[in-house]
Amino acid sequence: MKLLKKLIIGIVVIVALVYLVAIPYIHSEAKKFSPSKTAVLNLKGSELEIDYSSPSKKGRVIFGELVPFGKIWRTGANEPTTFTTTQPIHIIDKTLPAGKYSLWTIPNRDSWKVIFNSKIPDWGVTRVDGNQTTHESKHDYLTVEVPVKKLDEPVEDLAIQFEIVKENQQTLDFLSLAWDSTKIMVPIYK
Repeated sequence: MKLLKKLIIGIVVIVALVYLVAIPYIHSEAKKFSPSKTAVLNLKGSELEIDYSSPSKKGRVIFGELVPFGKIWRTGANEPTTFTTTQPIHIIDKTLPAGKYSLWTIPNRDSWKVIFNSKIPDWGVTRVDGNQTTHESKHDYLTVEVPVKKLDEPVEDLAIQFEIVKENQQTLDFLSLAWDSTKIMVPIYK
């Protein structure tokens, strides 16, 4: 009986060490390879902010291989990318209330779905195998689809930023994502 009790205590200690020491260490090491970045935009009085981890291409084919087509992607590395707005805004033709959202995407060859989700998990993929995201579709607040633009020159590090484009005497605001030879632009309005 004493041996069984010691064995159970030993297993509990090992599991606790894995979750309290090993996993946080692995996460901190992962951040060295995909540094955190932030982009900010003042959109007619509303402060918009995007926080993400920026992985590098490192000679890999990104979309269609490293990031499969047709599957949910955490849109960056490490923790899920977050999008914050201090006031309601419009994403294409849909309203996004003030708040903080996790940002997920489903890349495809010609278009991407961009998903604003009301739940923000601690990490972007499961701790078990790293291949499954922590995305929960029941918390999807807003989903839009945007076309893909092919880039002539590949982008080495994932870049998510706000872009202001002047077109036909109008100023248009976009949330853009560029990596490898792919770019998407999501129209945003106040």
